[in-house]
Amino acid sequence: MAERKLITVVGATGAQGGGLVRAILADPAGGFAVRAVTRNPAAEKGRALAAAGAEVVAADLDDEASLRAALAGAHGAFLVTNFWEHFSAEKELTQAANLARATKAAGTRHVVWSTLEDTRRWVPLSDTRMPTLGGKYKVPHFDAKGEADQLFRELGVPTTFLVTSFYWDNLIHFGSGPQKGPDGSLNLVFPMDDRKLPGIAAEDIGRCAYGIFKAGATWIGKTVAIAGEALSGAEMAAKLTRALGRPIGYVSVPPEVYRGFGFPGADDLGNMFQFKRDFNDYFVGIRDLAVARQLNPALQDFDAWLARHGAQIPLG
Repeated sequence: MAERKLITVVGATGAQGGGLVRAILADPAGGFAVRAVTRNPAAEKGRALAAAGAEVVAADLDDEASLRAALAGAHGAFLVTNFWEHFSAEKELTQAANLARATKAAGTRHVVWSTLEDTRRWVPLSDTRMPTLGGKYKVPHFDAKGEADQLFRELGVPTTFLVTSFYWDNLIHFGSGPQKGPDGSLNLVFPMDDRKLPGIAAEDIGRCAYGIFKAGATWIGKTVAIAGEALSGAEMAAKLTRALGRPIGYVSVPPEVYRGFGFPGADDLGNMFQFKRDFNDYFVGIRDLAVARQLNPALQDFDAWLARHGAQIPLG
């Protein structure tokens, strides 16, 4: 058998990167090997990846030299940053720059960069429809990733820009699930009115990335936006009701109300949902379910995801 192409996966113990690592390991005849990057290979998740057959190495997004070492000899790399670890768009931009320079220096032949829209292309800072955050962002955790796209282009890194969607896993881990109202009722609460919210199983992002690597140079230089299904809040609530056997409603609140909920990042997320609502035709339209399914034939819709994970959603 020909020598397998090595893919370095940043964020290998996280939702997206972990999905890619598992996809590569589950396909031993696929022609790829995987190097999993984590800050602490000795931690439980790192040890589990090593036991499953991954090469596990230590590197830190704040340390460009460590990233270069992790990329040495790799054919491809999957790159992702996590705004929610530190809530700093500036830090995320710095980390993305470290990744771009490291892949350039390592001569990586195919990079898949997990990104999102820079919402300032649609809502400039002068636009008062939503507040400016941190002095220069509308949706910081979107805008920093979108701004970082240009770093890869300017350096000439052979990159596929993988534009993601709302994780359904957020209903479990991120506090986005049904909230208990004063009357005891359970409701999804989003400032989306009746507009569609594209969503995806986080692991399917990694599987789609694997499909991109398997397709090879076809996707270099291109942007691909993915989702598993686009549903309104009411449609999500109806599916949750059927899957969980408990009545779940949907309450749409104004974005300014959502921004005032007071949890960490509420202003960022309030602006995010407003962007998705106000530019819904674009936001839904660019996320191509057929392409996502082509890249990942096992792509889950919301019902399939609920069948596997619905029992894990906290219900107050």
